[in-house]
Amino acid sequence: MKTLKIFFTLVLGSTLLFSCSDFDEVNVDPKAASADQAQVEYIINNSIIGTQQNPHVAERAFILYWKTAARQHRVNGALALGQYNDGWSSDYYSSLSGWLKSASLAITAAQEKIDNGSALPYTENLMHIARIWRVYLMSEFADNFGPMPIDAFNGDNPKFVDLQEVYYHMLAELADATAQINTEEVLPASITKYDQAYGFDYNKWIKYGNSMRLRLAMRLSEVDPSKAQAEFEAAAAQQLILDAEDNFKVAEKSGWDDLTGVMSREWNSQPLSSTLNNLYIGLGGINSEDVLPAEMHEQIKPADYMGQKFSDHLTTMTNDPSAGFWFDGLHKVMDPRAYKAFSIPGDFDNSNFSFYPSWTNDAKTVVRDLVDDEDNVIKEIDATYTWNAAPLGNWGTRSAKNQVSFFAGTNPRLSQDFRGSASERIFFASWETYFLMAEAAVKGWNTPIDAKAAYENGVKASFAYWELSAFVDDYLASESYNRVGTSVNFDHTTEPTGGFTMNFVNGYTGEAGSVTFDYPDNTIYKNGQVKNDALTKIISQKYLAQLPWLPLEAWNDHRRLGLPFFENPAVDLPLTDLPELNSSNYTTNNVKFFPQRLKYPSSLENSNPEGYQQAVGFLGGADAVLTPLWWAKKQ
Repeated sequence: MKTLKIFFTLVLGSTLLFSCSDFDEVNVDPKAASADQAQVEYIINNSIIGTQQNPHVAERAFILYWKTAARQHRVNGALALGQYNDGWSSDYYSSLSGWLKSASLAITAAQEKIDNGSALPYTENLMHIARIWRVYLMSEFADNFGPMPIDAFNGDNPKFVDLQEVYYHMLAELADATAQINTEEVLPASITKYDQAYGFDYNKWIKYGNSMRLRLAMRLSEVDPSKAQAEFEAAAAQQLILDAEDNFKVAEKSGWDDLTGVMSREWNSQPLSSTLNNLYIGLGGINSEDVLPAEMHEQIKPADYMGQKFSDHLTTMTNDPSAGFWFDGLHKVMDPRAYKAFSIPGDFDNSNFSFYPSWTNDAKTVVRDLVDDEDNVIKEIDATYTWNAAPLGNWGTRSAKNQVSFFAGTNPRLSQDFRGSASERIFFASWETYFLMAEAAVKGWNTPIDAKAAYENGVKASFAYWELSAFVDDYLASESYNRVGTSVNFDHTTEPTGGFTMNFVNGYTGEAGSVTFDYPDNTIYKNGQVKNDALTKIISQKYLAQLPWLPLEAWNDHRRLGLPFFENPAVDLPLTDLPELNSSNYTTNNVKFFPQRLKYPSSLENSNPEGYQQAVGFLGGADAVLTPLWWAKKQ
């Protein structure tokens, strides 16, 4: 068996240097006092449970960083506007370092048992499982911060290496670890409880490792295509996650610990983002009246209706195609998953309606005002059974006069299904495997299934998750475009034609009007000339399927490909942390308008200045939010 490279130290401040005493700190009961005596299954369990993220860490990493950067909800600030909080990053970095330390300790402890003859029959298999799990943790580090160490525990501060070396190492580890697991080895039933994901089911861990290899290989598709293809094709020929029963998921529980739901904190209603809204509207050809209860049907508007126009209260300084209009009803055609993922304002009898925050009546308040500069009410708006999403950015004076667009009770909000700590956090699902294979097939790589079949299987897996399979055949056949010009039907690649007329109502006077609708140009993908090709369909569907559990992967795809379309934040006033975006270029996209990574926490530079300088040198740019990672688009 090849020599294992041990990634041991990534801990902040004085804990960046590990000594033998660190073993004792990790091996608190039920672990023994030394690596030789440690029970490997306990250490793996500790790492997996920790990675689930307690509410403190999840609020910072999962919610304020990943979900915000991926536009899975609307948080006006934080990473989406190029902003950064050193405290948030320090908390996450420290926790991630601990999870990595545990994974590495599991490998070391297992190897020592094997070397000294004290191993149990299943010890080696657990070591390889820990190797697979450590790769996931390494990928989480690399995709957030960038260059990182892969060799450590040499008695010195760790040496950082470039991302190409990191990715090559991770891919090699997955290939070797999955091949080394002996599926014939019998595992005692008594230890299965120490694996929160798979109960140490060897075949499932092999499928996960191979599927992770697909994910990481595809990450290199734009910068190292030959390596990406070779690794992908090798993994695609192995066992993969193709069924929901093989999804990597960990059950949540209520309270405040590492297994508490990552989206459970009440302070943020996690409202619908403009990005999701524009993808959902019109997509799939499913009529809202076929999905929604009868009492909402009278609120469904014609397909050619834009809404009420409030020019003094709604921004238009963005390339969001829905900007400037308040939609005073429900859309004629909508991706049906939207109504499962987000609760409609005023739908209080829905068992999945989220009333967070419970200490206020905000969620129950659906009537709000638009006011003038003197705070006089210009318009009272009842948002009951309406569907809107406000663009990010700086709206200037419009923000102070608008009490509707940013208020919790007047916007669709994430379903309580994901807020109550009673679900299962998904780390990898079958739909991702299929969408990865679809993308690979489109690139001409060898895959066990063709692009269309893989794409449709991915959509079907997503619809099954949402219990919407009854709609999926009609959905897959649809040639209806969404607000960004993409349809579902895989064979329908006709580009949309804009310049058509949409109707609206002047929100102040009630006067009817019309406007010419043009689809936005996603200029960071094929110069904005393509909106409905196979890859756009695949990544759009993958993006929608990954909601809400895999925001980091959604952000990764946007950084890698510029897909799906992300509208620019509004620039009624300049955005200090997005200096390249301004009032003269907001109708075009640029990678400089979107966050690219997390800065390293300041404690790294303070505790390991040499390692920090190595890391920044490998970045190819400043240690900044807007510096693209090696595998990401650069323009």
